[in-house]
Amino acid sequence: MDERGYRDELASICKILYDRGLTFSSGGNMSVRVDPEHIVITPSGRNKGMLRGEDMIKVNLDGEVVGEGKPSIEVGMHLIYYRMRDDVGAIVHCHPPYCTSLAIMGERLKSNLTPEGAVLLGEVPIAPYGTPGTTRLVDSVREHVFSDCLIMERHGALAVGSDLISAFNRMEELEFHARLQFIVGDRAREFDAEEIEKIKQG
Repeated sequence: MDERGYRDELASICKILYDRGLTFSSGGNMSVRVDPEHIVITPSGRNKGMLRGEDMIKVNLDGEVVGEGKPSIEVGMHLIYYRMRDDVGAIVHCHPPYCTSLAIMGERLKSNLTPEGAVLLGEVPIAPYGTPGTTRLVDSVREHVFSDCLIMERHGALAVGSDLISAFNRMEELEFHARLQFIVGDRAREFDAEEIEKIKQG
């Protein structure tokens, strides 16, 4: 896929996230790797449901903008993943209601309630709070960079994938599990380690 294709795909994923109530207004930020040295990321302060491919901002892995525009203030936490993990091709960070509720309460997300959760999510850590756009937030994410999903304390959720579709799928599954946790409450029982291993091997 060429850069234009990645830009358009990113805009499409942003629209789906917005339409499904996984992100709101200008909240969140999403990105995709377009080549080994560059990503495109959503612009700062723009409604995610109204973006076009040409609105996305190209940035190199040193954080320098290529061309024009202002990237999301949280570009630093995206770059940590791209620098440290060659397998990450896309990142979705948004503020879905159930995940964000857990983030506000500082409550762990139970990711092993269903077979799909066990496969797609793995253990989901809570990254300590950092003010958006600061090095503290970047450092908080760096602590958990080898997790494919995060709950970000008092902030929202983050999911990565080899491409935009896999990152989106993880975010959707993450919010589904958070919602199940609220519906089932104290009766939410996770699979034991033996069953999780069987599921992953299957």
